[in-house]
Amino acid sequence: MKKLVALICFAIVMGSCKTYQYKDLKTPRITIQNGQFQKGGQPYYFVGANYWYGPLIAAKNIGDRERLLKELDIMDSLGIDNLRILVGAEGGTEDFQVKPALQPQQGEYNEDLLDGLDFLLAEMSKREMYAVLYLNNNWIWSGGMSAYLEWNGYGEVNNPFTDKYSWEDYFNYTQQFHTCTPCREAFQKHVKFIIGRTNQYNGRKYTDDNTIMSWQVANEPRIFTESDREPFKIWLDETVDLLEKLDPNTLISTGAEGKASYLQEIDTYQMLHSNKNIDYLTMHMWPKNWVWYDVNNEDASTISSIEKANNYIDEHIQVAKTLNKPIVISEFGFPREGESLMKNASLNNRNKFYEAIFKRLEESYQNKSVLSGVNFWGFAGFAKTDQKRGKWEIGDDFSADPPQEPQGLNSVFASDTTTLNLVYKYNKLINNL
Repeated sequence: MKKLVALICFAIVMGSCKTYQYKDLKTPRITIQNGQFQKGGQPYYFVGANYWYGPLIAAKNIGDRERLLKELDIMDSLGIDNLRILVGAEGGTEDFQVKPALQPQQGEYNEDLLDGLDFLLAEMSKREMYAVLYLNNNWIWSGGMSAYLEWNGYGEVNNPFTDKYSWEDYFNYTQQFHTCTPCREAFQKHVKFIIGRTNQYNGRKYTDDNTIMSWQVANEPRIFTESDREPFKIWLDETVDLLEKLDPNTLISTGAEGKASYLQEIDTYQMLHSNKNIDYLTMHMWPKNWVWYDVNNEDASTISSIEKANNYIDEHIQVAKTLNKPIVISEFGFPREGESLMKNASLNNRNKFYEAIFKRLEESYQNKSVLSGVNFWGFAGFAKTDQKRGKWEIGDDFSADPPQEPQGLNSVFASDTTTLNLVYKYNKLINNL
């Protein structure tokens, strides 16, 4: 009955859904055996989504729980049971940054957003969904490492979205996090605080909640320069080892883009992920950001983007096989035709790229290989976006696109039925429905 009602919700996606009750299920824990995820003794492969804003719209006071529940129901109906979620927005004082922040000041927490995180996880548990929770961010859009530096006396954040600073300035500023002892200690306290939490809605300790599939170190942690190699490795290892100590029964991943995080060196990616406490690998792909896709030559560059994506996947799958660990494409996105923000713009090229990624997952499923999941970026559900202004401002709905990006650029809305039908099709093909 659960799936039937949820499918009806998807069919009338722009309308309202009938309310119905879920049982509070004891979700099976995701484990790993011989380079494969296991769920209840069976291989687990998934087409999931990035849903970074989930705790924000789940919050009791500033959120929109009606929207949240409708979006969870739609994703559930499509077989989307794996959501990658941000648990670490800091500061919230810079332009183009998530507001409000979970941690507005070092060691101080927004109780409404903690409540939202609890509520979100409790509702996901009812739908037998899994959360990948990333605890920090390499990028300024959620505060992240640069916020810790400002809190600990390193001066003004070199915000690259202002005229004052370049991206090189931001890189040089942010890499200091890896050698900043008080910053690292403050981040460790954040990790301990979140992992030590008990969900006030179902009474489960986070360490006992199988809904949490993985703790992820950060979003796209990276080596910035040659001088950053050793400091980065020390910081990554100490964080991974802390996660293992605090919660040995939950999987650990890094949140890496792949070799793009490590000066484009696949050997460095392999070396860093050989840490025995890193349970599975991640990679991301952004054809627009990586200049694979050209808005002035869309059809040809979409084909070229697919070729380059396949090559990138092949390299990283080989590393995963060598290390005998599963690998997940935990971020990938593609714009609408003409990089339009209009919801009625063509999705043809996006769908071609998505399907190419999904086919690689299906192939891995058929061969019982290491590519075990993909999380598209991202599900925006019923978000209402300003299709002319583009950038996010306080009071706007949260969409899948972070605040510094045009809202709707990479978002998959509830009305994008052709894309969502592909998600459903491939979750069905990999036995995840």
